[in-house]
Amino acid sequence: MITDPPLQMRLVVRADDYESAVAFYRDVLGGREELQVHGDSGERVTILDVGRATLEISNPAQVTMIDAVEVGRQVSPDLRVAFEVRDVEQATDTLTSGGAQLIAPPTRTPWNSINARLEAPAGLQITLFQENPPSDPT
Repeated sequence: MITDPPLQMRLVVRADDYESAVAFYRDVLGGREELQVHGDSGERVTILDVGRATLEISNPAQVTMIDAVEVGRQVSPDLRVAFEVRDVEQATDTLTSGGAQLIAPPTRTPWNSINARLEAPAGLQITLFQENPPSDPT
């Protein structure tokens, strides 16, 4: 084991439509721009702060179970990004209006979070999740 734990996790995404991806993750999702660098030969990178990062490692059975709960069928690629939000209904509406495609609407999970699944720019499948949502009024 290394002597000091990591200070940050950074997910690096290749985006063929760079401008669209930056606009979605910065302007629609709300990532705060930390750094933008443009190179002399057309290189471009934008680093966005999207909150605390964790690394979730799941075996195939777990991925299949989560797909069944969130979507009702197996749809996960090898890599999926999950964002915790305060209001999953509002965030889902905002992101779908901003260019994401809805895979599955917000659904209450057996562990009492509400999760939605979307196909987002730059080829990322994302889960939006809201922990400890209020109970259904019915």
